Amino acid sequence: QVQLVESGGTLVQAGGSLRLSCAASGRTFSSYAMGWFRQAPGKEREFVAAISYNGGTTLYADSVKGRFTISRDNAKNTVHLQMNSLKPDDTAVYYCAAGPRFSGLSEFYTYWGQGTQVTVSS
Repeated sequence: QVQLVESGGTLVQAGGSLRLSCAASGRTFSSYAMGWFRQAPGKEREFVAAISYNGGTTLYADSVKGRFTISRDNAKNTVHLQMNSLKPDDTAVYYCAAGPRFSGLSEFYTYWGQGTQVTVSS
């Protein structure tokens, strides 16, 4: 069992930066792949970024590639999403997820956080 709690979401101006964090409970955190997904109002949830269990491999959605960076600290049971050059289209609720398989597909993630709101103003 893994519990996930996101933090760091807030209102930011376009072009700005934000760092989201996800704190995980449980001693098996280092065995899970971690992902970030987002859902904007009226839209389906979409993949943002993923990182393998040991941090050795990362994957990004084309829409955020070059602007967002995912990282993890297994000693602290945390995963981060550094977001730079933010755009109004990045406005969404951002969710942290943990799963047994490194993937950009949400169905491979078993545990989900409650989400944190990111709003980018133009």
